[in-house]
Amino acid sequence: MKMKLKSLTLALIAAGAVTAGTASAVNWNPSQWFQDKSHSAPADAPPTAQSSGNSAASGPIAPATAPNYRAIVQRFGPAVVGIDTEGIAKAGMQGAPDLSDDPFFKFFRGLPGFDNPVPRGGVPVHGKGSGFIIRKDGLILTNAHVVRDAEEVMVKLSDRREFKAKVLGSDPATDVAVLKIDADNLPVVTTGNPAQLGVGDYVLAIGSPFGFEQSATAGIVSAKGRALPGDGYVPFIQTDVAVNPGNSGGPLFDASGAVVGINSQIYSQTGGYQGVSFAIPIDVALHVKDQIVTNGKVIHPRLGVSIQELNQSLADSFKLKQPNGALVASVAPGSAAAKAGLQPGDVILKYNGQPINTSGDLPALVGMGKPGDKAQLEVWRGGKTLDVTATLTAAKDKADSDEAGNSATPRGKLGVMVRPLSPEERSEAHLASGVVVEQSAGAAARAGVEPGDVILAVNGTPVRSPDQLQELIGKQDKHLALLIQRGETKIFVPVSLG
Repeated sequence: MKMKLKSLTLALIAAGAVTAGTASAVNWNPSQWFQDKSHSAPADAPPTAQSSGNSAASGPIAPATAPNYRAIVQRFGPAVVGIDTEGIAKAGMQGAPDLSDDPFFKFFRGLPGFDNPVPRGGVPVHGKGSGFIIRKDGLILTNAHVVRDAEEVMVKLSDRREFKAKVLGSDPATDVAVLKIDADNLPVVTTGNPAQLGVGDYVLAIGSPFGFEQSATAGIVSAKGRALPGDGYVPFIQTDVAVNPGNSGGPLFDASGAVVGINSQIYSQTGGYQGVSFAIPIDVALHVKDQIVTNGKVIHPRLGVSIQELNQSLADSFKLKQPNGALVASVAPGSAAAKAGLQPGDVILKYNGQPINTSGDLPALVGMGKPGDKAQLEVWRGGKTLDVTATLTAAKDKADSDEAGNSATPRGKLGVMVRPLSPEERSEAHLASGVVVEQSAGAAARAGVEPGDVILAVNGTPVRSPDQLQELIGKQDKHLALLIQRGETKIFVPVSLG
């Protein structure tokens, strides 16, 4: 399935520049550095984005010598593995496999053979992906969607040895999974710090695109902290590194050879690479890994707010000089945010001292905490700042986990972002209740729910607020009926939650 974002398609598929130097380029031999076990760059290394200084004041920046990709591949390529999976996809109500969120199936819906019913018992599925070894005794990181529904996972090393892997755990919210194979003295990667990565820095991916093992592709960091629909916990690293089906779960290296991310998704209208790819920052992945190794599962923290992006008009109305921060649209009753006194209309400017530049920054920061943590918030309210302390709670189920991401993007089992009706809208449409759909994805989009629709009721129960809608949806397992007003017409829309 392709999720329509206006005229574009966000395809969540299996994912994982060299500039010419001039006479003024810095002379640096990275291969000599790789012989040194120190992880700090040499004194004569090319300037990074953080240390290059103010180009406007110092004049043109001298081109940097490209990284020694050969040295990176030779040293850390052996720690990159290929992953093959086999399993049975669950059948839906009409006998079709429940592949609505499958990263491969999205590209084939509508083609002959892919919309035909299959046996209710399910259909065999095979998948390929990549991963990398982080511990000599066989601990491996990959993507959660690579091993989803897998009954057997095989790991193939660069020396062509194969091992049956055990899935220690996976976290769909961050798309991170941890595998273990029975082996010793294996090659491992070195992990880096994504915070030190800057836009324009060189990066390298190694993986198995389309099954072509140990393939290396290179590019630069295009952006940082990207918030994607349905991924509230992850501040993605955007790159122009070519990644394709089979790269998913593979490592993204920086110029020093340290892993800074896990290749996870691409943005595509065709199903193949089109210049935009996304990686999960390695610090997020390691945070998830630690929980899986220690507890066998991941418990996400919950602040309990839904937020939306600020624009200049909203900033002006709240008397903010710049549209920075996360605007609180609603506060869940009984949540950490409610107990701390947060209110709709508050703008969260800082979280534990970290500035919130865009709304997507907040859920990523919340996600790096754990239940019970104290969160220090700087909040803008009524034209002045105030300090608020909230104690994070645990996300108890999928609905809570989705809300805990605090992202104002389509989330949860239904997959909609909604807002209350304004008094003017209620009066004009002669409605006593209802919520307006602002974005639609997932189950709602598949059922035909569109932005601008007003959800009046769920299974006959009137909807009076976004929080009540979430509560009603959380009580449903597979199917529900939405009463929707579209223009002057009221219609019932059946929705399968999968």
